[in-house]
Amino acid sequence: MSPPDFPIAIIGAGFAGIGMAIRLKQAGIDSFTMFERADEIGGTWRDNTYPGAACDVPSHAYSLSFEQSPGWSHRYSPSAEIQGYLLRLVEKWQLRSHLRLRTEIVDARFDEQRGLWTLTTADEQSVAARVVVSGVGGLVDPALPEIKGLRSFAGEIFHTARWNHSLELTGKRVGVIGTGASAVQVVPSIAPQAARLSVFQRTPAWVVPKLDTRYSERRKRLFARFPLLLRASRFFQHATSELFGPMIFLDAPRLSAVGEWMSMRHLHAQVSDPELREKLRPRFQFGCKRILVSDDYWATFERANVELITEAIEEVVPDGIVTRGGVHELHVIILATGFTVGLAQAPFTIIGRDGRSLDALWSRGAVAYRGMTVSGFPNWFILMGPNTGPGHTSVLIYTEAQISHTLQAIRKLKREGLRYVEVRQEVQDRYNARIQGRMKYMVWSSGCNSWYLSKDGSNRALYPGLAGEYALRTRRFRPSEYALVPF
Repeated sequence: MSPPDFPIAIIGAGFAGIGMAIRLKQAGIDSFTMFERADEIGGTWRDNTYPGAACDVPSHAYSLSFEQSPGWSHRYSPSAEIQGYLLRLVEKWQLRSHLRLRTEIVDARFDEQRGLWTLTTADEQSVAARVVVSGVGGLVDPALPEIKGLRSFAGEIFHTARWNHSLELTGKRVGVIGTGASAVQVVPSIAPQAARLSVFQRTPAWVVPKLDTRYSERRKRLFARFPLLLRASRFFQHATSELFGPMIFLDAPRLSAVGEWMSMRHLHAQVSDPELREKLRPRFQFGCKRILVSDDYWATFERANVELITEAIEEVVPDGIVTRGGVHELHVIILATGFTVGLAQAPFTIIGRDGRSLDALWSRGAVAYRGMTVSGFPNWFILMGPNTGPGHTSVLIYTEAQISHTLQAIRKLKREGLRYVEVRQEVQDRYNARIQGRMKYMVWSSGCNSWYLSKDGSNRALYPGLAGEYALRTRRFRPSEYALVPF
């Protein structure tokens, strides 16, 4: 067991925080505490419980490599199953004793002389930590659209990530604002219930077939009995996503054309009306915005009770939504408008060495070495930080590489009795210059507007390359890239 004088704080209890906690346990390090502001673990999968909620990455790839599950019901897991998977991991690894639920960290300050972070909670308690692992995640706080009169609506209005399960949609006129990743799941799921479903589209998206399948009981038994089959399935799913990666993220029109052909073929198979197909057809390069995965989204617009509205929303009034075509009377408005990612600000006040503010440092866009460590903020490790999002595959490949890097740094600190480790400024600058230099070859820079881009047009969200490359370059902690400061 780790000595009590080496406390570790993990902020957030989603995939990243739980994965980090398990790896610490496996390494024999028990002196960690997990801080979660909500009343349960799970992050994204705790909050997103809307009808049809599921992962758009195959189940065997969207799970921790060191904690595989043979029991997924579908190739693409429903939200509730993913949350159940995380809850089982918490119990298996006895993480409840390390958890502080309903505890929000609002301030963090570093004492250089003691090599110690002081964290302050929302109820003004102070917590000391030698190492902080931030796993707060990006898909947490719902983004609310800036629409005139939104608060004036007299009916029910809620975000997909805050679904009102007590509300019955049967027989009601429902409006969905947004046509992104959550909308393509929720729209087909609620269309059979609503008397009228109006989908307000600002920009159409590229959609490709999901080809979801249910795993038979026999197949699940085989995965459980022969773990090699499960590992092979996971490898195949990862390898397939990497193979298609360049088609998705490179600014290469000939490669993009293949994806566009696949998507248009899917559109023609699902929608027979040529005029409707034109409204649903994107006008930007394949991959420039997030590619959506669905077997039934486009087909839903063929239903008699579903309408696609492409006119801009002018305002919301008490009885509905106003566009150029008039008032669309509604009982319910559902906001499928994504999340506030925060690529130009710290998640809360973080003051590092010499009084440096992370918020001030990131005012022009978030930067970090390999998305994990920031010069001036010793012993602070970020899981899924700047430029570590995938455009084509499972985020957990990136997360596991970061966990490995962080664990090696913690071992170095403990083994050698160091006060702190801090990435060298020149290492961080050189790395980020290379990352931004590669962006000009990526499709995200081809001209469309997306949440990937900061206000200055730079991409601080995604990694410009294959997940395998990132993992190979990141999972090893290299002391030469850090200042190692003893007591």
